[in-house]
Amino acid sequence: MATAKKAAAKKTTANSSSDNDDSSSSTKAEASSAADMLNPMKNLKAMTDRLQELNLTGGASKLLESGQKDLQALMQANEKSYQGLQTVVQRQTEMIKNAIAEWQTAAKEMPGKDPKANFAKLDELGRQSFQRAIDDIKELANLAAKSQADAFELVRQRIQANVDEVTKMLKRK
Repeated sequence: MATAKKAAAKKTTANSSSDNDDSSSSTKAEASSAADMLNPMKNLKAMTDRLQELNLTGGASKLLESGQKDLQALMQANEKSYQGLQTVVQRQTEMIKNAIAEWQTAAKEMPGKDPKANFAKLDELGRQSFQRAIDDIKELANLAAKSQADAFELVRQRIQANVDEVTKMLKRK
């Protein structure tokens, strides 16, 4: 029985030492892998190799040209938006001037003798003015929407051009 215990103890010691050898070798591999990751020269070399594999012929000039086109498209969209805003403000000013002129004319034409007729005329003028105001708001909203749609279309076209350029570059590889 004592010999069986000694044999089992030797077997356990042998297994644990072989396990220690396996774990120490895997620990050494992990340590060397971690050291490689921290080695900036090795990382730089690997990154350089990967970048050289990419086909970037004329890439910098294409990138610069694309950036310029993007800025031009944004400037054009901004200009369209600004012009649209100016149009809305000008039209709004015209509408206010017309409304003031209409009320001034109505006030001058009102006969001073019959208050009932004056109230009826003011009531009708108020109704017409309210309907005109609603129509004017619709017109101004349409003007603003059209100006923003035009500006957005310029940006959308530039985005589509960028997508097309990237797709073309990816198909070449």
